[in-house]
Amino acid sequence: MQISIKSIVPGGGLAAFILAMAACSPRPIPPMTVTELMQDRVALDGVLMKCNQNQSKARTDSDCLTARTVVARLAIQSERDVEAKRAAEFERTREKLRLAQDKQRQAQDAKNPKVDAYHLPLVPVETAPPPQPPVPPTAPATPAGGMNPPVMSQSNR
Repeated sequence: MQISIKSIVPGGGLAAFILAMAACSPRPIPPMTVTELMQDRVALDGVLMKCNQNQSKARTDSDCLTARTVVARLAIQSERDVEAKRAAEFERTREKLRLAQDKQRQAQDAKNPKVDAYHLPLVPVETAPPPQPPVPPTAPATPAGGMNPPVMSQSNR
């Protein structure tokens, strides 16, 4: 069985037509990634606007799903930024309060200085004077009769 030119020409023309149509058709645009949309806020706004106009397509379109993910991440990021600002403001306020309390404490310490036993000046110790010889007690006068009256030598008081 021989292939005739009449059958080759239409087959070749059909193949050329299919190749030309495939080459001329626009290539599908790949969906944007999360990082691309986070960096390009204008594109994110455009995708969100497109998704809000066509609600039925928004549930299944990969661009809309990606845009929702980006919006959620941006919301979390903005909450972190706000929390970081609050923490920084708290730290500044706490530092100001600490400095004010330190100044107040220093002023109070200046009014009432503390005695530091380790930094006192050394004072030479003087020796005690030598003890004086004991003085003999004087004997009380004895009454007539030679008897001494009873004397209480200790007291309970």
